[in-house]
Amino acid sequence: MGWQTTSDVAEFLGAAGPFLRADRVRNTVLLTVAETIRENPAIHRAGPAADPAADPAADPAADPAGLPLFGWRTAEATVRGTFLHTPPFPVLLTAVPAAAAASLATETLAGRRLGGVNADPETAEAFAGAWREITGGRVSEHRRNRLYRLAGLTWPDPLPDGAPRLAADGDMALLTDWFGAFAREVNDFARDADHTVAVRERLGYRGFTVWEADGKPVSLAGVTRQVAGMIRVGPVYTPPESRGYGYASAVTAAASEEARAAGADEVLLFTDLDNPVSNSIYQRIGYRPVEDRAVLSFSER
Repeated sequence: MGWQTTSDVAEFLGAAGPFLRADRVRNTVLLTVAETIRENPAIHRAGPAADPAADPAADPAADPAGLPLFGWRTAEATVRGTFLHTPPFPVLLTAVPAAAAASLATETLAGRRLGGVNADPETAEAFAGAWREITGGRVSEHRRNRLYRLAGLTWPDPLPDGAPRLAADGDMALLTDWFGAFAREVNDFARDADHTVAVRERLGYRGFTVWEADGKPVSLAGVTRQVAGMIRVGPVYTPPESRGYGYASAVTAAASEEARAAGADEVLLFTDLDNPVSNSIYQRIGYRPVEDRAVLSFSER
C-alpha cells in the first residue's frame, strides 16, 4: 500500500492504465500526456526548469528532478490514484484522500522541485497544504479550470467570414508564434519555453485547424492525440486584432467536427473559469460541464 513511482512511462501505463481508462474523461490529461510521452519521448526531454532562476538550457538528464516522473497509489493490491510530473508543469493528480495527497507531497516527492499542483479542488488543497507545511513556501491560485465534453455540435449561426482548413508544415512559423502567444497570455507554466517541438509533434498527426478569412489565418484550434477514444480541443487562440468576429467559435466547431470525424467518441476541452466569454462560447456550440479543477502554483520562501 502507498505510492510507487517510475520514470518509465510504459511501466506507468501498464500499472495504472486500466484505472485511468475506467474514468477516462476525468483522467483525460493524465492519459493524453502519458501517451504523448510514450509516442514522442523527446517532447518532455528538454525545456525550462520549474525554477525561473535556473538555466533553461541546462540538460535535464543531469538533474533527475527535471525529468518526468509517474506514480500510482495502491490499496489492497488495487490502484486507487495516480500522478505524473513533467517539469515545469504542476504535479497532475487524480482525486485521492487528503492523507494520500499529503504523503505524496511530503514523502514521495520530497526534494523534488515542484511548481504547483493540478487536481480537483479538495485534493489540490490537501497536497498544497502539506507542501507548504514542510517547505514554508507560498501557495497561490494560478487558475480554476472547467472540463467540458461535447454533447452535440451546434455550428455558430451566422458563421463568420472565411473557412477552416487543416494546418500544414508551411504554417510552422505561424503556429509556433501563436502557440507561444497563447502560453504567455494565459500565464502558462511553460510560457517562456521554445514551443517548436510541441508544434511539430501536433503537425505530425494533423493536430491544428486554422480559420482563414480573406486568405489570411485569423484563428487557431489545436487538438490532442486521440487516446482511449478521446480528443481534447486546445489551445484555441485568436490574435487580438482578429477578436470579436466569431472566429474562435467557428474554428472550435471545425476542430470538434474533425475530432468526431477522426473517430473520437468523446471530444473535450478546458476553459478558464475567470473567462466568462469562452465558457459561454463553448456552451453555445454544444459543450457541457463535467468537473472543475484547481491549478495552484508554488513559490519557495
